[in-house]
Amino acid sequence: MERSELISKVNSVLAEEFEVEESVITPDANIKETLQLDSLSLVDMVALIENTFGVKIVGSDMPKIQTFGILYDYLAERMK
Repeated sequence: MERSELISKVNSVLAEEFEVEESVITPDANIKETLQLDSLSLVDMVALIENTFGVKIVGSDMPKIQTFGILYDYLAERMK
């Protein structure tokens, strides 16, 4: 999957699930703030990403994944 395709799919899936406009999902935007996630909805987001992309997100990696740009990089690396 091309990076642009990955970004588009991540944005689309998250915007639909968390009812936000795709335009607010930018590489520098904070994931928790943009999607208004509490700890439970963060778990839901991780499960959604894992199921959609077939990638396991390691729990200890979650504190490092603060922005959408970092999330894109993380997924791209694990989908190779």
